[in-house]
Amino acid sequence: MWVPGACSKRVRNKFAGRIAGVALFGFWMSFLAALHYTMWAMNSASASQTGKLPTAVALYLKEQIGPDGFPVQASWEKAPAIRFSSDWRGQQADPQRETEVRLLWTRGTLFLRFVARYRELHVFPDARPDGWRDQLWDRDVAEAFLQPDARDPLVYKEFEVSPNGYWIDLNISHGETQEMDSGLRRRVVQDAQAHTWTAELAIPMKSLSPAFDPTKTWRANFYRVEGKAEPRFYSAWSPTMTPQPNFHVPGAFGHLEFREKTE
Repeated sequence: MWVPGACSKRVRNKFAGRIAGVALFGFWMSFLAALHYTMWAMNSASASQTGKLPTAVALYLKEQIGPDGFPVQASWEKAPAIRFSSDWRGQQADPQRETEVRLLWTRGTLFLRFVARYRELHVFPDARPDGWRDQLWDRDVAEAFLQPDARDPLVYKEFEVSPNGYWIDLNISHGETQEMDSGLRRRVVQDAQAHTWTAELAIPMKSLSPAFDPTKTWRANFYRVEGKAEPRFYSAWSPTMTPQPNFHVPGAFGHLEFREKTE
């Protein structure tokens, strides 16, 4: 006996069941992916890096900032330098692609300077009017990953700058990314004869930490990428030790200390 609406009701129930099944499957896939990312990010490099993580020092900027809003050369020279030229596994050093990083700080601003030696330059020709460029890492970049609060190891900040002055700032949280709108300023100079490019970043402290405390040590790592097609050059200050190039390994982040003066 056919009852009006019975067939359509069965179809709707069957369809609803399929939708529910797909939704449940999607939920578990997302959950497992997040779990995998969390365990991998926390455990990668932890065994090999335990007790061997490097320390960088940001020096307090006592001198007056230059008229362009950046530290003068004499101030930069006082800041301790860290240098690296090995790949992300701490191997195959290439001195012609060495990266030098120096950091200065005030209560209101964190300043970073990258001096990057290069073999070739590969940059994007386009960006937003303000220079922000998504997927900037697909060309040459210098990068800083900063973690002011390490209580959640999967939450940190990512900053990148390219040889032609494009940049990107991201909040990273458990594998998800979001534009920071940090208020970052940058200045980039190329020296073709010396085969170097120099990038200075000025990052407002309020975008990094709501209550900056210079007595607290941050976690951080610094990277370089050169090339537009594989094999590219991936370099890390604190090696991530992953089988394939990967910088998102909080367990490998080094330490960043804020000091009033050098020791």
